[in-house]
Amino acid sequence: MIAVDGDPSPQQVARRLREGMTRGVLSFPLTAFHDDGSLDPDGFRAHVAGRLAAGPGAVFPACGTGEFFSLDEEEYRTVVSITVEEAAGRVPVVAGTGYGWAQAARFARIAEEAGADALLALPHYLVEAPQAGLAAQLAQLAARTRLPLIAYQRGQVAYGAETLKRIADIPNVIGLKDGHSDLDRLQRLTLAAPDGFLFFNGAATAEIQARAYAAVGVPAYSSAVHAFAPEIAGAFFTALGDGDRGTMDELLREFYVPLVELRDRTPGYAVSLVKAAARLRGQRVGPVRAPLTDPAPADLADLKALLTTGLDLVGAAL
Repeated sequence: MIAVDGDPSPQQVARRLREGMTRGVLSFPLTAFHDDGSLDPDGFRAHVAGRLAAGPGAVFPACGTGEFFSLDEEEYRTVVSITVEEAAGRVPVVAGTGYGWAQAARFARIAEEAGADALLALPHYLVEAPQAGLAAQLAQLAARTRLPLIAYQRGQVAYGAETLKRIADIPNVIGLKDGHSDLDRLQRLTLAAPDGFLFFNGAATAEIQARAYAAVGVPAYSSAVHAFAPEIAGAFFTALGDGDRGTMDELLREFYVPLVELRDRTPGYAVSLVKAAARLRGQRVGPVRAPLTDPAPADLADLKALLTTGLDLVGAAL
């Protein structure tokens, strides 16, 4: 880890994240594009400001929901810089980074320069790798940034308990985001982790499994719904914290489960449906970039009806 005088320590960043996670969901903003596919900085700034006004625990720009895979380095710099400016220290800003460790380190340097508080290390590109290689990938990145790192296991990345111990020993690795929803494996990881190591529920439409994750000691979660309907996301978060099973069941039955069924109709809808829903709420986020595609007209009509239902449940309007 590169020491820089005055920078918060990984432990201080972890503490801020831990405190934030008790107050709100983790917000993953959408990256705004113009209709021609070019970056829309003003649209993105307005979108981020709206997410911050809704009281998230932390904000994670340029990650999966933010179409990190489609951004070049200068676009990435703009996205992270705007998020840091809008957050103004109120909540931690955790920027995505990824590909192989060499390219991830280039993005990490940009995030440092832009003022991000930490990094989410997205799964590496394409190849399968053994456990030793997964640990080495993270170690190589950690050695090239002063920012704290959160590992993200999803797709071809899945850490074993012994590997978790190895990466937790890296001084600036502070946590793990899980997108596999294998609760047996996750329980083993939480038991293997040192005290203070952070865990996040990063399942697609995480509210569906929020109670199950909380039962194995992982109550914090990222919410794609927060990107377009923070009223719904906030109502579910409050109900989860209060143990209000009736409210959770109603929201799950009437909104979240149908949303997942709609999401599963077409690959990539985990992002493009979210963006379409944000546009339905009047947000200037624009289309998705290829290889994602915007929803078909019939799916968009179903999304609008479902969004109206969900908002009605929490006393909000489209």
